[in-house]
Amino acid sequence: MNKTWWKEAVIYQIYPRSFMDSNGDGIGDLNGITSKLDYLKYLGIDVIWLSPVYKSPNDDNGYDISDYQAIMDDFGTMEDFDKLLAEAHKRNIRIVMDLVVNHTSDEHKWFMESRKSKDNEYRDYYIWREGQNEQTPPNNWGSCFSGSAWKYDEETKMYYLHLFSTKQPDLNWDNPKVREEIFAMMKWWCDKGIDGFRMDVISMISKTKEMPDGKVNGLYGDYAPYSVNGPNVHKYLQEMNKKVLSKYDIMTVGETPGVTTELAKQYAGEGSHELNMVFQFELVDYGGKYGKWTDEKMPLTVMKQIISRWQTELYGTAWNSLFWDNHDQPRAVSRFGDDRPEYRNASAKMLATCLHMLQGTPYIYQGEELGMTNYPFQSPDEFRDIESINGYKEWCLDGKVSHDVFWPCITWKSRDNARTPMQWDNTEYAGFTAGKPWIAVNPNYREINAKAETADTNSVFHYYKKLIALRKEHPIMVYGKYKLLFEDSEELFVYTRTLENEKLLVVCSFSDKEIPFTIPDGFVRKPCLISNMKNAYDHQDIVLRPYEAFVLHRYQQ
Repeated sequence: MNKTWWKEAVIYQIYPRSFMDSNGDGIGDLNGITSKLDYLKYLGIDVIWLSPVYKSPNDDNGYDISDYQAIMDDFGTMEDFDKLLAEAHKRNIRIVMDLVVNHTSDEHKWFMESRKSKDNEYRDYYIWREGQNEQTPPNNWGSCFSGSAWKYDEETKMYYLHLFSTKQPDLNWDNPKVREEIFAMMKWWCDKGIDGFRMDVISMISKTKEMPDGKVNGLYGDYAPYSVNGPNVHKYLQEMNKKVLSKYDIMTVGETPGVTTELAKQYAGEGSHELNMVFQFELVDYGGKYGKWTDEKMPLTVMKQIISRWQTELYGTAWNSLFWDNHDQPRAVSRFGDDRPEYRNASAKMLATCLHMLQGTPYIYQGEELGMTNYPFQSPDEFRDIESINGYKEWCLDGKVSHDVFWPCITWKSRDNARTPMQWDNTEYAGFTAGKPWIAVNPNYREINAKAETADTNSVFHYYKKLIALRKEHPIMVYGKYKLLFEDSEELFVYTRTLENEKLLVVCSFSDKEIPFTIPDGFVRKPCLISNMKNAYDHQDIVLRPYEAFVLHRYQQ
């Protein structure tokens, strides 16, 4: 297995709008991020993944880009970006940009030209189709953000495809001019000195020529068989690698909805000449009573099956990303742990142990290292996320489900849970801004904040700091082979990692009850690398406390 810096790194995702506001307008910005680089250096992370900071009308919080080579006014200037990049590099922190090239904003100059006429030189930069008639789109596909995936345009009396918002028209990657424009833009950023790309929904860039109706799932047809892992996606990524990626020492991660372990070997195989790693969603896409909306917790046995399959089937052949949450998911401790005050600290540390001891590159989403929780939504008026706003309208206001039934599902899964401001201290607005924040601050910021946790060596923050440091000391955490134990347990996630003559035992309780446990032979009285509770682990038969986690380390004879 090849050893590389990006396998050994720990990534920290920043959602700029909610991280730190430097000018009091209530919106996080680039200078705010720069002001907190020492905090990230102290935590010990290696790479920042920066969610989009490009010029955008902000229909989908920056994932609708109108100019790939300019900075959104809310976030500052290109000079501010250059300063952030330089200051990060001074601290040996790399910056990975979010590359959003499945679609642009409808305010991008390419699309504004494309919609003018059928013979415009930019017409074929996007996917246009005749409707079945003036009232009926080309097919029954639904968009990710509710409603049809097609928008009728009066100017030329045709429909354009938008798998996301109506203001996010899909690019036509089958047009070589589109690919050349994108590759030139990527080179421009690489020449500026950035350290890689996280590629948004990159598995969706190639669509089939035929676009039949999809199987109805909920209210609309499923586009996935025709738009995810499409016919030319690997050809286009190999072209990207040859013309751009291979020429720089950068990290590339593909957000790949719909990927399987076999497909992951094509996207991120050791010799695939495409991407370094995949970012996949099998673990977080569980459930869905109403489309994606659910309040069902995943059974631990199902979680272990999913994680174990990715651990074993990619071993030695491809590389995976490890994450519990991000800007599109609810808070990890609320979803997979237990955010009740008496259990939050222990379960947040347990989740961190479970994830960071697996093989793959771990990602920390801003605030996860503090154990930040879901927001206690009281009203749909509090949502800022287009997906949540549209989802509530489509399911509730249109009368399909009652508010009382739907509310627990949308509040548990809303992306806005992840987008409330970073909790820096216990002053007004959690120290995020001197103005009024663009989205409400979680009221628990007085108890959960960076100032308190950096001062408390028993905090979730310091536990993450220790895990990150251990990863740098112990190659077994990065390269060791995984094996699941006690696979049928609904309370315990136990596994080993093995590298040459070293072995780790990782024990994580996902229960709020006490659980009897027998430490496997060979690990009793062995050194404890890390534990979220005080315990000697010097007897074979022990009782695990709620959400207890520990890692024992031995050298084999």
